[in-house]
Amino acid sequence: MSPNKKKGLGRGLSALFGDQTSEVKNPKKEELNSVLISDLSRNPYQPREIFNEEKLKELSNSIKQNGIIQPIAVRPNKNDPGKYEIIAGERRWLAAQKAGLHKVPVTILDLSDVESLEVAIVENIQRDDLNPVEEARGYKRLSEEFKYDHESISKLMSKSRSHISNMMRLLTLPPDIISMLEEGSLTSGQARPLIGISNASQIAEEVVAKNYSARKVEYLVKTKKGKPIKTLDANILKAQENLEKKLGLKVNISNRKNNSGKVIIEYKDLEQFELIHDLLTKS
Repeated sequence: MSPNKKKGLGRGLSALFGDQTSEVKNPKKEELNSVLISDLSRNPYQPREIFNEEKLKELSNSIKQNGIIQPIAVRPNKNDPGKYEIIAGERRWLAAQKAGLHKVPVTILDLSDVESLEVAIVENIQRDDLNPVEEARGYKRLSEEFKYDHESISKLMSKSRSHISNMMRLLTLPPDIISMLEEGSLTSGQARPLIGISNASQIAEEVVAKNYSARKVEYLVKTKKGKPIKTLDANILKAQENLEKKLGLKVNISNRKNNSGKVIIEYKDLEQFELIHDLLTKS
């Protein structure tokens, strides 16, 4: 990522989230009390595509009672002088329309296209507003349109590089599985093992119908691939999943008929190894 992009994002986020740093004193930033709702348009770089109607209704009712507390962040619309493009706060804008408001409070920022996309993605991710597909498409856009590599995106979003890569790989799944992810009937953890599988759609339907855990999907996929594996007892599988949640690491339990066996904890780096060592040697 270039230094200019980094500085631009810092300026945008500082102004947007009220971070009291020197970057907030940006001469390109201007305050405006209110503008007509009709003078605002959707941000073409907004990664969020699905808005929960019930939550929109709740926000609309709140706005009727209390008004809009946090101004909507906008930038001048370069294709329509005198009007503005929303950077962050589209849900407030939609709810304000439902509430019957004619004007809304705004903060005007001078941001480039890439800065507008950066701010929109960061804001939504910080608030857990994006579904996995929207998040992945936002990363893909940064990569393809603005030439960010995965390392730059991971630093920008404060996510691991593997997280960025795994999310973007979800977009290679069949359209019906992507729809399941968008609807929330399938999680990214359940969908990830299906990447590259020829009968992924069939397995996905089974996963949704039987509400399999992400770990169960991994075992199911191995079976469907023709790699026979020993079926785990439900209690063993549950114990395995509990250990993984507790440790944050991948765990395999191999249990024999006489109830002897082994527990394998996988680690990817020295930091994870030290975590395991500390847990096991703790007196």
